[in-house]
Amino acid sequence: MDSSGDLNSGSALDYEAWRDLMRSMCGRYNPEGVEPGDFTGWMRPVGVCGFTALDMGCNAHRIERSCQDARLDGVDHYFAVFQVGGQSSALAHNDQAVQLGAGDVVLVDAARPATYFANNGSEPWHTVTVNFPRESLVSHLGFDPGGGICRRAGTTAGRLLFELIRNTDQGEGSASSPADSFMQMVVYDLVGALFAPSDPWPASRHADKLFARIRGIINDGIADPDFGPGEVAAQAGISLRYLQKLFTERGSTCTEFIYSLRLDHAARLLNRRASLRTGRPLSEIAYASGFRDYTHFARRFRYRFGYAPGAHAGNVRAANGTLYGSVTSR
Repeated sequence: MDSSGDLNSGSALDYEAWRDLMRSMCGRYNPEGVEPGDFTGWMRPVGVCGFTALDMGCNAHRIERSCQDARLDGVDHYFAVFQVGGQSSALAHNDQAVQLGAGDVVLVDAARPATYFANNGSEPWHTVTVNFPRESLVSHLGFDPGGGICRRAGTTAGRLLFELIRNTDQGEGSASSPADSFMQMVVYDLVGALFAPSDPWPASRHADKLFARIRGIINDGIADPDFGPGEVAAQAGISLRYLQKLFTERGSTCTEFIYSLRLDHAARLLNRRASLRTGRPLSEIAYASGFRDYTHFARRFRYRFGYAPGAHAGNVRAANGTLYGSVTSR
């Protein structure tokens, strides 16, 4: 990335106009270290594959976002902040302090306080930021990245992401392209390549915790015959693509896992039917286990256990008798 970035700055804004526009686009950020009457800045929205980017800068010595600002905003997104040109700057965020030169990019968590510092000099600083909704980003990446991660100029992913920003500049108010949904996946993949943790364990622990929650969601929903992967993903707050990825990594699919739990539940109901001698209809057990069609249930049950649902009680008694005889004969 070159220092200019080939992005055209917007119209000049005074102190109040810059702060108000920033608040409407990103949240509460307050320019400090410069008298309001001496303040000069600009801010221009840029459309990037359905995301909102801002080409902006100013001559303030410091931009402050306090804990109170973050709490009052209630915003829940990340920013990828590219240092494009002007004087270098620094960022204090998430218990980290990083120095930024032209071409560097840092990930900022808007839900946490942050302070931007302009290094000594009279030249305004110039950045380009891209806004990523937290839920969508975490759903795609499979982990919650920490704010304050910095990547230096020259990384392939950073260079490609900035080129995408520069080349898809559509200006404020432009219509989204039908291809944006596909290009958003490309953008998310580039962000993942930029900011994935070097230690894979945090991401793994997050995925394991999420998968345990997904199991609970499925356990609660298996009795509903309309319950499927789409409903699981929606309740878990993740994309269907990421849900399938979690199951693929564990050698299964979400659909097969749902059927497996339904059949386990049916087997428990059949055991209870046999022990209590209730004579409960097999079709009723099938429906209570989330199967709308008894023939489908019987076919899957036989494939799973090796015998028909009606023979389940006898097979369980035979297995228990064999076990009992083998134990008492010793």
